Amino acid sequence: MEDDIQAFLEALRMRAVSEHTLSAYESDIRDFEKFINLRKAAFESIDHIFVRDFLGHLYQRKLQKTSVARKLACLRSFFQFLIRDGRRKTNPAELISSPRLPKKLPSYLPEDEAVRVVEMPKGSSLKDLRDHAILELLYASGLRVRELVGLNDENLDMAQQLVRVFGKGRKQRIVPFGEFAARALSGYLGERERKGFSKPEDDGHTPLFVSIRGYRLSARDVQHLVETTRMQLPSGRRLTAHTLRHTFATHLLERGADLRAIQELLGHSSLATTQKYTHVSHEHLREEYDKAHPRAKKN
Repeated sequence: MEDDIQAFLEALRMRAVSEHTLSAYESDIRDFEKFINLRKAAFESIDHIFVRDFLGHLYQRKLQKTSVARKLACLRSFFQFLIRDGRRKTNPAELISSPRLPKKLPSYLPEDEAVRVVEMPKGSSLKDLRDHAILELLYASGLRVRELVGLNDENLDMAQQLVRVFGKGRKQRIVPFGEFAARALSGYLGERERKGFSKPEDDGHTPLFVSIRGYRLSARDVQHLVETTRMQLPSGRRLTAHTLRHTFATHLLERGADLRAIQELLGHSSLATTQKYTHVSHEHLREEYDKAHPRAKKN
């Protein structure tokens, strides 16, 4: 089984999936491998009943339905790869239904609080200017964190206020950003230049966002920045970097942007993924209606 696992992980690397995704796939497969060893089963003899037993084992461990669904999806992909690679003839996970998941609406910030968040870093140090630029760009463009930290100088067109992004599967898209983000980026880039941190890495690319020592920021660094910002919010509202992505999409939709344009900006391969923001928008409209219309509710 180890050869099969390594071959699958290598195929994922060839598809240029993120390290985070790769790590999640390996963790899920290793979980399945442990269950096989626990049952002293032969990998070749595994069928749909065994996979169903594995899911039951996960529920006994009190795993959330979302985690169980993710592990099942991983097994489907794993066995499908083995079939394509001539290592196996059947996919025992194919016909097993995924657990029904509750519909979860994306959380987002009201406009005034979004402004408060992105303007929270003050000061003129490299770190302050960089943090301000990061938050402004996340809200202005809806980038994923890993897309943001992967940006290089050549991906940024300051004159036209555009950023070229490589999303999931290295799919490229062009995303605009506004005056506020442009101003924050300009201030940061000027200070970065003054500090002498505009140097290319070994691959010849100059990372856009760097640490105070001049090294490319990691996704963890950005997540830490957002968490630090959240702790300063008077409302105590939940805030992650992905919240800013949801906020970007929701505010565009509320102000009349076309859903397909939002899909393109977010880099969603399916419009169905983007449509969850219509539910958020409808919920917002209901709240505004209930507050404003004199006969919305009985007193």
